[in-house]
Amino acid sequence: MSLVRLDIKGISYSQTQNGAYALILNEQEGNKQLPIVIGAFEAQSIAIALEKDIKPPRPLTHDLFKNFSERFEINIKQVIIHKLVDGVFYSSLISERQGVEETIDARTSDAIALALRFDAPIFTYQNILDKAGIYLNAEPKSAKEQREEADTILESVMPDEPLSSSSSSDYSNLSLKELNKMLDQAVSKEDYEQAALLRDEISKRN
Repeated sequence: MSLVRLDIKGISYSQTQNGAYALILNEQEGNKQLPIVIGAFEAQSIAIALEKDIKPPRPLTHDLFKNFSERFEINIKQVIIHKLVDGVFYSSLISERQGVEETIDARTSDAIALALRFDAPIFTYQNILDKAGIYLNAEPKSAKEQREEADTILESVMPDEPLSSSSSSDYSNLSLKELNKMLDQAVSKEDYEQAALLRDEISKRN
């Protein structure tokens, strides 16, 4: 089976699906996108890795894993999303130490959070993309359209039981200056859930 390389488009947050998140992966040489429902903690970790301006004062779990791996000269070479069963994606970390490769089972959200930190490519098999991939507009034109897109994605891939997460605050009445100040405060307090929500709101304004 042929492997297809994926890029990370971003994370969609639904205001109607009980605080759920969907990680959106783009087919690198094609138009299909692969949405994967993830938890709030993993969404925060991925968002922080994507947003280079957010620097946690102490390492998150995935940062700690990277620091530990580097200390013992372990490198993550690539991530492969290799199986889809009952709506659940299964992934493998392909690691290397002193020229010896090892394959490690991992949750897809954790695997992608680590791939970002190691600058490792992400792949899936063509049959998985054919089965679970969808077509979406590449460039939502407004914040409203982005929210509608997130709801559409999550309605199509949500599990039977909703994910638990604290609800989003309404930041629509705040200025960009106020949002950035709140973002800095959230990071300093290590409140990464609020930081991720604030980052999403700032991204919608830019």
